[in-house]
Amino acid sequence: MSAVRVVALVSGHVQGVGYRWSARQAATARGLAGSATNLPDGRVEVVLEGPEDDVRAVLAELSGPRAPGSVTGVESRDEPVRAVSGFTVG
Repeated sequence: MSAVRVVALVSGHVQGVGYRWSARQAATARGLAGSATNLPDGRVEVVLEGPEDDVRAVLAELSGPRAPGSVTGVESRDEPVRAVSGFTVG
């Protein structure tokens, strides 16, 4: 299966509620690389990289019922794979 990279911008009440750590847990449970970062405008940027099925599954979880806080929207875009390793929270 080929690898993909997706950048998601998550809107809502997603800062100060453990959202980045929840995204990290979901991603690392599936062996994905990437990051979760608070943005100055109140959104969280989540980068996911790995097998397409796993990336799409975690992308769906970002606004799922177990997501902390209150997600009002997730905008995502595909980017070229960068072959990153690990998952950082910033």
